[in-house]
Amino acid sequence: METSTNKFKIIHKTLQKADNRLSVKMLCEIAGVSRSGYYNWVHSAEKRAEKEARDRADFERILEAYNFRGYEKGAQGIHMRLLHENPPVVMNVKKIRRLMKKYGLVCHIRKANPYRRIAREIKTNHVAENLVKREFENHGPRKILLTDITYIPWKGRFVYLSTIMDAYTKQILSYVLSESLEVDFVLETVHQMIEKHGVSLTTETILHSDQGYHYTSCSFIQLIKDKKLRQSMSRRGNCWDNAPQESFFGHMKDELQPYVNTWDCFQDVKERIDDYITYYNNDRYQTTLGGMSPNEYYHYVVTGEKPSALVV
Repeated sequence: METSTNKFKIIHKTLQKADNRLSVKMLCEIAGVSRSGYYNWVHSAEKRAEKEARDRADFERILEAYNFRGYEKGAQGIHMRLLHENPPVVMNVKKIRRLMKKYGLVCHIRKANPYRRIAREIKTNHVAENLVKREFENHGPRKILLTDITYIPWKGRFVYLSTIMDAYTKQILSYVLSESLEVDFVLETVHQMIEKHGVSLTTETILHSDQGYHYTSCSFIQLIKDKKLRQSMSRRGNCWDNAPQESFFGHMKDELQPYVNTWDCFQDVKERIDDYITYYNNDRYQTTLGGMSPNEYYHYVVTGEKPSALVV
């Protein structure tokens, strides 16, 4: 039920956007919910608001009992503390546990993981067919594009890198580094790729990803349609269906390892990533590309001209 509620919220927000082109029917089909369920949710907004206000007021009492004398308490302890209020507050343990869970209060005041919330809110039931089927190098340049996200450790936490790779030439066509896992940086990676390489793409170009929540979100699905690209997805939990992209991330992390402890700020990480991808595209030669770098190989495929260093 909670999952459906979150989907209804996303549908409602999408319909209110000025540039939205999707109907209620289309959004409900993408999210895997019924139109009647959505309309029932819309019409019950006032009742939900009243219930939320009651829950919030009760939770404030729970929180006060939880913090009494500066010592944390579980549901049973809160229940007993409330009974010692003047006048006594009678609230059953089941309700206390429900409200603690709802507002993320467990043994200490815990903020809900924002990225799990994002995943629940934007994930849909949409799973695209695997059009690539591991045929990464059978169709020439700009036909199969691969995209994914990797986590890069920095000062005890992570930053996140989204990339799009040409499966044939192994070029990194676009990339965005982010301090957050919000969906926007994945969308920006697509926009950047279209801006830089759109003239070389066709309506047959496939953008292939895993089934992560960024790629099943309504905003990503709509963007791919708007850019007239074909969407493809790996089978669930099968990293081999996106092997070239995974391989790139593995080599990149190995080669960045000596620099990880030298990064003092996000800008330091970004400058190193910028430098590495420039190096990778232009100067990291690969035997599978005939000893050429990805950019050299693309030039060779398009023009038939090999780099002078490789001309015998």
